[in-house]
Amino acid sequence: MRPFRVIILIGLMATLSACATATRLDAAGDVHALLIAIRDNDKAAFNAHVDRQALKASIEAHLVGEATKRTKDENLRALGALAAPYLAEAAEKSLIQPSTFRSVAYQYGYKPGQPIPGQVSIAGALKALPDGRVCATKSKDGPCVLIFTRTDGVWKLSGFEGDVADLRGKRR
Repeated sequence: MRPFRVIILIGLMATLSACATATRLDAAGDVHALLIAIRDNDKAAFNAHVDRQALKASIEAHLVGEATKRTKDENLRALGALAAPYLAEAAEKSLIQPSTFRSVAYQYGYKPGQPIPGQVSIAGALKALPDGRVCATKSKDGPCVLIFTRTDGVWKLSGFEGDVADLRGKRR
């Protein structure tokens, strides 16, 4: 009876792994389209692959977290929490642009003159998350930096968990 349980467990693990791979491969097509939009500064295609409200909320939460982490002064923390929505609103208008995310793409090695990898290669660089989203990391086992969520049949950039300084638009 015990070998049968092992076979069932192996089959279940293989099925779950295949689902994660299929999810990453599916997401990779839209991530590829987003990278092309960033490279070409195509705002319409960029906007089609970005969930602005979710990304704005993610950046806002990130700003509040940074303010909280950087000071022990409760008054400054409160000021940071009050300012974060306004900073996130400004970020939506100025930072959530193809040119800003081009600097983030540069950090992943996507430089001008280099071809953007194909869907399979991108899928290998994505990590499936337990809640159904996928993320891109800077290194194989590194933390998530860019989060993608499937919305209306399209995988959209919905979260940023990297260093806020990376959004300044500086080219490296």
